[in-house]
Amino acid sequence: MNRALTTALLSVGVAQLAKVPLAYQQTGRLDWSNLLRTGGMPSSHSAGVAALASYVALKRGVTSIHFATASMLGLIVMFDAMGIRRQAGIIATEVNDLGDTVALMAEKDPSLGHEKREKQLEERLGHIPQEVLGGALMGTFIGAGSFLLEKPTRKRKFFIPWFG
Repeated sequence: MNRALTTALLSVGVAQLAKVPLAYQQTGRLDWSNLLRTGGMPSSHSAGVAALASYVALKRGVTSIHFATASMLGLIVMFDAMGIRRQAGIIATEVNDLGDTVALMAEKDPSLGHEKREKQLEERLGHIPQEVLGGALMGTFIGAGSFLLEKPTRKRKFFIPWFG
């Protein structure tokens, strides 16, 4: 089994699971749909790539091509979560609000002929920086923990992470 991949997937799962009690703490209602939703605290995407990068750093060293690849992937994913995906969520909110406004106007003036959408656009798409940081920290700890719990025979014999 690929321990690096398993570690990253475990981190994504733990982050998604953590969203349920954290959302409950914030809203006061238990919503299990948070297990499958994007956005929110912590970022499961960030947790997954951070777990992968930290595990690879400890396993192969920070000078390895493996760590460079995992780190670049992580930076792109985290930047995307705070940038494009977050902006898409903001635009979805505006579109939903606009649809509600037009629906109200159509009620007052039937000549507008507006058909209300059956389903609103998903608004919780991206992350604020704190959510990305929370996911990255969680993933880093899970990645390091996975490496430390690995059987000694599978670890590198002369492991020095900074000089790989």
